[in-house]
This record gives sequence, structure tokens and C-alpha cells, in this order.
Amino acid sequence: MFKKLSFALLVVFTASVVLWGCKSPYEKLRRSTDSAKKFEKAKEYYEKKDYFRALPLFEELVNVYRGTGDAEQIYFYYAYCHYGMNDLISARYHFKVFAETYPKSKYAEEALYMSAYCYYKDSPTYSLAQENTYKAIEALQLFINIYPKSGRVAAANDLIDQLRTKLETKSFNAAKLYYNIRDYKAAIISFNNSADDFPDSKYREEMAFLIIKSHYLYAKNSVEAKKEERYKAAIAAYQNFVDTYTTSKYLDDAQNIYDATLKQLDELKKSPITKLN
Repeated sequence: MFKKLSFALLVVFTASVVLWGCKSPYEKLRRSTDSAKKFEKAKEYYEKKDYFRALPLFEELVNVYRGTGDAEQIYFYYAYCHYGMNDLISARYHFKVFAETYPKSKYAEEALYMSAYCYYKDSPTYSLAQENTYKAIEALQLFINIYPKSGRVAAANDLIDQLRTKLETKSFNAAKLYYNIRDYKAAIISFNNSADDFPDSKYREEMAFLIIKSHYLYAKNSVEAKKEERYKAAIAAYQNFVDTYTTSKYLDDAQNIYDATLKQLDELKKSPITKLN
């Protein structure tokens, strides 16, 4: 029995030795205690964009080198490894922590910009919730405020413009949805709110026209007692439109709605209910 057990242990030991001998150079490196070698190889993997191998090494080295002169560079590499692996949540967190931990570092500006850029990259299509879009705008504006003379300011402003366009599109489509489902009162409110929120919106002219149309259709579908007041609101919207957009492609359609509105008001004056009121 003892001989059988000893033989079994020998087999296990031999197998372990064989398996250790078969381990890849990378696995041997990870198991070693040579931090300098790990740092050297981690940088090599990073330069080759092999973030999958570089990341675990830098993660270990962050703790090993904490408080030393190399800690700053190691952490910067570490943040970029997350970015290289498209882990935007971790990347933006570590870039921000880097900028806060090493504010005087030569990498601080880039780190703060990259933290904001990760939010930009993580901003979803306009049809989805826009929490990250607002956070990206806030982060990019913070970068501009802290580094107003940075060469990245122009790029940051361009990203903000792109994000605001996405918000404009979401706002416009939300208002238009009310129009499409014939909730004209909600459409009027939403179009006006969108125009106020985004005064330079590329949809502003179209929204102004749809406000006229919504007022007209809202009046047309109202009870008799409310029609006159609501048709007059359509006329006011029309007058505002033609004063603002003198060469609009919607002018003919707006004129047709205006003419139809005047006709409806004329008919209301002849209505027995209107005369009674």
C-alpha cells in the first residue's frame, strides 16, 4: 500500500515538473518575482498593442512600484491598456484618477482629455438614454476649462458639437413623435422647448413650420368653443415663421395653412354657436 502511494506521489510530482516545464514564457514571467523584467516585457507587449498580455503585468506593477519614480508611467500605461481593450468604463476611471493623482505630470493633460474622450466614445445613438452624452459634454468642458491653451481644445470643442447635435436630434425626434401620433398640444410644447434648448439647431426651421401645422391641426380637432383662440395661435406662429425664414422651402406650405386658417375663422364667424357666444 505504501509503495503504491509513493508511486502515485511520484507520478504527480513528475507530472507537475513536466507541466511547469511546458508553461509558456509569458506564464513563467507572470509567476516570477523579477519586477524589472516584468516592466520591460509589459512595455514591449504594450508597444505591440498586445494589451491582453500587458494589462495583467501592469496591474501587478501598479502595486509593486507604488510610491516610486516609475509609478506614474506604469499607471499611465495601465489606463491605456484598458482603453486599448475597449474597456471604456475602466479606462475613463483610471485616466481621471491619474490626472487627479499626478496633476503636475507631463501626462496629466492627456489623461484628463482621454477620460472625457472615453465618455464620448461611450455615448450611445440618439434614440437611447443620453446620460453618458451629458457626462461627456461636462467632462470635455472641464478639460477645456482646466487646459484652455491646450492643443486639444479645438478637438474637444468639435466633440462637444457632435454630442450636442446628437441631443438636438433626440429632442427633435421626441417632439416629432408627438406630432406623428397626433398629440398636437404636446408637439407644440416640445417643439418650442427644443428650439429654446438648442437655438442653433439645424432642425429649427422645420420645427417652426411644424409648430404652425400643429397649431392648425390642434385647432381643427378642438371643440367649437376653443377653435377661434387656437386658430389665432396658428396665425401668430405663421407670422413669426415668415418674419424669421423669408426664403424657407416651407413658405408655400405655410401659406396654404395660413389661408386654410383664415377660411376656418371666417366659417366660425358665420357659425350659430360663435354668434351665440
